[in-house]
Formats: sequence, C-alpha cells, structure tokens
Amino acid sequence: MVLATIALFLLMLAINEWLFKHAEFVPGINWIYLPAGIRLLSTLLFGGAGAIGLLIVSWLVSFFYFFPNDFMRAFVGGIVATIAPYGVYKLAQYAFGLHASLANLTPRRLLICIVGCSFASPLLHHLWFALHGDPQPLLDGFVVMFVGDLNGTLLVVYAVKTGLWFLPRTAGRR
Repeated sequence: MVLATIALFLLMLAINEWLFKHAEFVPGINWIYLPAGIRLLSTLLFGGAGAIGLLIVSWLVSFFYFFPNDFMRAFVGGIVATIAPYGVYKLAQYAFGLHASLANLTPRRLLICIVGCSFASPLLHHLWFALHGDPQPLLDGFVVMFVGDLNGTLLVVYAVKTGLWFLPRTAGRR
C-alpha cells in the first residue's frame, strides 16, 4: 500500500507535469494538480499506510524536484502535504462513522472529503508560508492551490469512478 501510494503519486505528478506544466502559478502550486487526488484516495483506501507513502513521496519530490535548495520548505512541505489528507480522512471517520471498507462513503460525503482536503492542504501550507516569512503572495497562492487541488482531485476521483464503471459487475455491486 505504501509502494502503491508512492507509485501512483509519482505517476500523477508526471502526468500533471506533462499535461499541465503551463498551468503552474509558482513551483509546487498549479491551477490543476492531479497528485492531490492521489493524496485523498490513498488515505481513504489505505489509511495510515497511505499516509506513510504520501510522506515518503512528498519528501522525495520536495527535496529532489520542487525545492532541492530549501531544506526547511521541503521538509515541512512534505509533512503538511501528508497531514492535510490524513486529517480529513480521520475527521471523516469521526464525523461520518466512515468504515474501512468505505461502504458508507456516499457521493455527498466523498464530495465533502474532496472539498475538505482541497481546502486543508493549501490552508496548512500557507499558514506555514506565513510563519516562515515566505515572500510569495499568500492569498493568491492559497486560492490557486485550493482551485488546483480541487480540480486535480475531482479529475482523479471521477476518472477512477468512471474506470470502475467499466469493470464487470458483481452480484453485490450494482
């Protein structure tokens, strides 16, 4: 599950860089950010193992790709990128009584998780930027990151949902 999370995140990052590099606001903040969808899906599907995979891959891409010359930003950024989706997952478990099987994850609850994760990640990132004294425009960066995470998560979640629709139906799945 950890390795699956790492592989899927890296795949989505590569696809995002290939398709949406032109939609980058600043390094690490895009108008469409597909890896945000993997952040949510990996925590929903894999729980703690997904969070561990996210932490590892977030540190890898932060240290070696996005911010190779800024240790603190890469280190904290990896933690924040993991805490936000895992926190939303834990909150959904508490608020919705979310089962590990996700059997009670309704479309409405999933949408709440998508919006929650898309809000939590930029909020935590930009709180860190503000405390760290980052010179980038915080409000603009927050809005773009929220929109990008929301767009990316919706695209990934509904692509997965569409893909599942094409799988053969079982007696228990209608």
